[in-house]
Amino acid sequence: MNVGVSTSSPLPPPSDTSVVTSTFSTVDYVVFILLLVLSLAIGLYHACRGWGQHTIGQLLMADRKMTCFPVALSLLATFQSAVAILGVPSEIYQFGTQYWFLGISYFLGLLIPAHVFIPVFYRLHLTSAYEYLELRFNKAVRVCGTVTFIFQMVIYMGVVLYAPSLALNAVTGFDLWLSVLTLGIVCSVYTALGGLKAVIWTDVFQTLVMFLGQLSVIIVGSAKVGGLGHVWDVASQHGRISGIELDPDPFVRHTFWTLAFGGVFMMLSLYGVNQAQVQRYLSSRTEKAAVLSCYAVFPCQQVVLCMGCLIGLVMFAYYQEYPMSTQQAQAAPDQFVLYFVMDLLKGLPGLPGLFVACLFSGSLSTISSAFNSLATVTMEDLIRPWFPQFSEVQATMLSRILAFGYGLLCLGMAYISSHLGPVLQAAISIFGMVGGPLLGLFCLGMFFPCANPPGAIVGLLAGLIMAFWIGIGSIVTSMGSSMAPSHPNGSSISLPSNLTTVTMTTLMPSTTLSKPAGLQHLYSLSYLWYSAHNSTTVIVVGLIVSLLTGGMRGRTLNPRTIYPVLPKLLALLPMSFQKRLHCRSCSQVGPMLCRLAPPFPVQTLSAPSRFPSIPFFVLPQHPFC
Repeated sequence: MNVGVSTSSPLPPPSDTSVVTSTFSTVDYVVFILLLVLSLAIGLYHACRGWGQHTIGQLLMADRKMTCFPVALSLLATFQSAVAILGVPSEIYQFGTQYWFLGISYFLGLLIPAHVFIPVFYRLHLTSAYEYLELRFNKAVRVCGTVTFIFQMVIYMGVVLYAPSLALNAVTGFDLWLSVLTLGIVCSVYTALGGLKAVIWTDVFQTLVMFLGQLSVIIVGSAKVGGLGHVWDVASQHGRISGIELDPDPFVRHTFWTLAFGGVFMMLSLYGVNQAQVQRYLSSRTEKAAVLSCYAVFPCQQVVLCMGCLIGLVMFAYYQEYPMSTQQAQAAPDQFVLYFVMDLLKGLPGLPGLFVACLFSGSLSTISSAFNSLATVTMEDLIRPWFPQFSEVQATMLSRILAFGYGLLCLGMAYISSHLGPVLQAAISIFGMVGGPLLGLFCLGMFFPCANPPGAIVGLLAGLIMAFWIGIGSIVTSMGSSMAPSHPNGSSISLPSNLTTVTMTTLMPSTTLSKPAGLQHLYSLSYLWYSAHNSTTVIVVGLIVSLLTGGMRGRTLNPRTIYPVLPKLLALLPMSFQKRLHCRSCSQVGPMLCRLAPPFPVQTLSAPSRFPSIPFFVLPQHPFC
């Protein structure tokens, strides 16, 4: 089992007499209903504005006229799901602040998409990210990528609908299926009618609600325990302020290297190639606005991560002074934070409703983004290529039907999730399992010009097989270990995720288990290395198969689909070192690429013998290409 063994002090003993009675006041219901009404109103406003004149471009791409600010907040909202709002504070409470080092990965995780993926996608004028796969490889690879994405999102959306509502029902008594139906129907309506512009602007509103809800918990909680300074002191005394753990072992759940570098691949699978995020970049008015929106997400993410960590520390300090209820002592990790919030904010009308609105905002933003991206890829990748005769009106109406249909489908998946039992964590982990192979597929095409369609398909299949082998093996192993006695506040469930990534860090038992061996050891690979491991599998297998099948020889390579990464890296070397390198192809390849694709940034290749490269990677001259 994959455990980062907790070395922290024991948790405070629960009280047998203190029971949380979580009830909503009228003000709380008003605050919560306002969230739903305003979200729906924003969507209907954009739907009614210019009704009858909407085009498919307006519905799916917001007419490519969005500015930096709303796109940045929408990118953030998609990342910040209800699962993360509940999971991060629980992680900090249980294991300390080691998880905060994940913020270091945000730098490269956003810098690389801003300067590599966005320029390529934007200049190709794509609507679906998987359209790139057809331009680079062929239609079969595009369909494989699209079907993989649809499978990933449909399975995960059922869990995103069901899990937060289940936690809310357990803690507040809020009707479970009323929550699920409300989320699903409200999202389906404003996404189907208002399209991407409605989704982005509701994301902006919901992001502000998330900030307010989390901030209210931090302010009230720190005030009750004597201020943030006291919170920090209490956490330090009990070993919750983590130092830098430099253990390079990838089988340790959380270390500095795992969080800072394994997290980069996790971020790239989300912000680099995920359709929900790529669609927002491509809706920007200019390429510069798309890049700036990616940059703007970085400080916002740091603030959100710090707020989640602070809530966890405040929660820890709070339960050093106040008795924990029996209910909370036995609660699952996804309910733990809600128990704390309802206990903390009782007697303050409106604030419990604000936090529940914050939680539902995370779900609404995640789900609406998923519905819109699913409708887009289905329309652009699976329908329009086969039925090009559809008129603009017919395509627009069909896109709305698809978005609403995916909403209903995800409601069905939520119902199925309620009957999965322990298999629920397998459904939650699918997002993380599939994200890595898709990242590897795009990197294979963008960075390795000798990769061909057979290599891409076989590489993707190999990556998916590897992902599910290790992922499911890890889950089965953890289920087998869950029978071991654990602390009342621990949990045997250990698979985290959110829409685009694995940031719901649900908790592990804080008991020391024997070190696994053989395949059991492989299954204990830290979940943050999944994307790196699976994407590398796709690239290695894809390159081997490509070389064995003749590379790109006899096939047409569109140079605008290639990012010349090696020439750009070699251009950073001192000139004296560059002159020592000899390569016969650079001076010939560069001008050819510039003639074929003037907008593509390959000017570093044009100076003869100045930026040498390895023929295997720059490939028009290589015999296999």
